[in-house]
Amino acid sequence: VQLQASGGGLVQAGDSLRLTCAVSGRTFSGMFLGWFRQTSGKEREFLAGLSWSGQTTYYADSVKGRFTISRDSAKNTLYLQLNTLKPEDTAVYYCAVRIGYGLTPAHFGSWGQGTQVTVSS
Repeated sequence: VQLQASGGGLVQAGDSLRLTCAVSGRTFSGMFLGWFRQTSGKEREFLAGLSWSGQTTYYADSVKGRFTISRDSAKNTLYLQLNTLKPEDTAVYYCAVRIGYGLTPAHFGSWGQGTQVTVSS
């Protein structure tokens, strides 16, 4: 599976943005995908995850209620809707597929290039 995130940009605080992750290669219902973000000097942070069947979702407490993960299996696309953005949401955002049981970056692989989100105050 190969993943490529896009949709980032420069927005103002309070704005919304939708990130897209194009999924190519063999997909299956049990596959689990996640969104992460990373700022300079910090570890990659788990934000949200979703099973490709759509039955299971997980969110980090830091974004619960503001970010929404979804997928369109017909288009092989994963999304992350970012609402009420804050300057502290500024980061490079990545999508990845889970390769082990857990929600840390070590349990995910097939990292594509990230997409930069910059939120101005």
